[in-house]
Amino acid sequence: MGYDTVSHQVEFMNYVIAVDLGTTSTKAVAFGTDGSVLSSRSVSYPILSPKPNWSEQKPQLIFEAMLDTIRAIVRKQKKAGHKLVGVGFSSAMHGLMAADQSGHNLTNCMIWADSRSQQQALKLRSTKEGLRIYRKTGTPIHPMSPLCKLLWIRQNNRSLLRSAAKFISPKEYIFKKLFGEYWIDYSIASATGLFDIFALKWDAQALKLAGIDPTQLSSPVSPLSIHVGLNKHYAEQMNIDRDVPFVIGASDGCLANLGSGAIRPGAAAVTIGTSGAIRVISAKPKTDPKQRIFSYLLTPEHYALGGAINNGGIALSWFLGDFYGTQPKSEIYTQYFKKAQRIPAGAEGLICLPYLLGERAPHWNANARGVFFGVHISHTRDHFFRALLEGIILSLYDVSQALESIVCPVDRIYPTGVIARNPFWLQMLADVFGKKVLVPDAFESSCMGAAILAMRALNIIPRIENVEQMVHIKKRIEPNGSLHKKYRAHYQLFKELYTRLESMFPNIAALT
Repeated sequence: MGYDTVSHQVEFMNYVIAVDLGTTSTKAVAFGTDGSVLSSRSVSYPILSPKPNWSEQKPQLIFEAMLDTIRAIVRKQKKAGHKLVGVGFSSAMHGLMAADQSGHNLTNCMIWADSRSQQQALKLRSTKEGLRIYRKTGTPIHPMSPLCKLLWIRQNNRSLLRSAAKFISPKEYIFKKLFGEYWIDYSIASATGLFDIFALKWDAQALKLAGIDPTQLSSPVSPLSIHVGLNKHYAEQMNIDRDVPFVIGASDGCLANLGSGAIRPGAAAVTIGTSGAIRVISAKPKTDPKQRIFSYLLTPEHYALGGAINNGGIALSWFLGDFYGTQPKSEIYTQYFKKAQRIPAGAEGLICLPYLLGERAPHWNANARGVFFGVHISHTRDHFFRALLEGIILSLYDVSQALESIVCPVDRIYPTGVIARNPFWLQMLADVFGKKVLVPDAFESSCMGAAILAMRALNIIPRIENVEQMVHIKKRIEPNGSLHKKYRAHYQLFKELYTRLESMFPNIAALT
């Protein structure tokens, strides 16, 4: 399924296409070189769960969605007389699939939500070797990481480990088909648990642990690297010239910070999409002795430090689908957000740990499970929905406490994703964090970031900080002091609830 949007047409201009290879869809946005949005297209695809704890995607569907979105954008912009000068990429992190030397996939892609390697992750995380790998790679030890996925393959499918020519992510799969070479940008590589973020090369000890050699991985390149000479067949399918430059780009999380303008000290980007995250940009990588935060590359001069939660929009989709019996379309979201808004802050004593898919930061616990605590006969479905909304924000606030203790204080938040479109949830974000929220007008922050990176690579702009002139703040939200105080007390209960249940989660997880 796909959908298009078109902004008002402007006079002739050069433009770039930013492609975001996401968890549930691929989006492409045409940006003028002044940062204006010209048009967009999105194509969705399913997440497959063939077994409990398995989350996969068919890479060919992602590739076809990429062709579709670019082709649609090019067709519209040619009618407007605009000239395509480059294509940049954003991509979800932590995907892993096996491929042969020709680039044909041997398996589906295990995505970030796949937790089949939780036993391998749990065992490695408790060792000195696990801590060393985290400090070298910046990737917390968790089933999301390709390192742990490879450990699972090593124990459960050794023949695949030996026979696969490459272990790659969706972006690498796409670039192999388009250009005939295996490349991986530093940003995606830095989220694998296999890449030394200080030396910018594959980490020999991590590879040895995984049971693979460097030839089974792609060649690491800068996120600013430019590739030309498209496969003729696919260039024709997209209706573009073979010499249009493709900039390999970076990960969606890092680019969300760039695309929202959250690149200066004290600025944090909060993203809620399928999952969620909070990140700040640092000139240097930093790690946490407690392994609570990640340290991923945007460029070798810009690192995104923060933490991702597993349960964002996917938790809302689950709740609206199973408890309200409806599909989570935009008008449905609006309807039920209004109902939740009528419930007092704190949901009248109902607390939600929203760990439907386990949890990443700050706990990195794949066994964690969702909890509604304090249920009373007076509570309605609307109370549960409000508690879920608060639980998602409290999870992000939990990450922020670790992040600020390691990196720097945060004084302003730039929201991106589905939360940026909802005034009620934005006010809740400000109230829980007790910080001002600056809502950017960026259409899609990861796409905007990919466009900015492409423009920098192509020397259209002199530095990525130019994004500050291209992204405008359309709304400023101040926190409610009394509600922040109430949420602080709520947060203490939220934290204590997790602590008391932590030892029980493995037992309940074993029953699923």
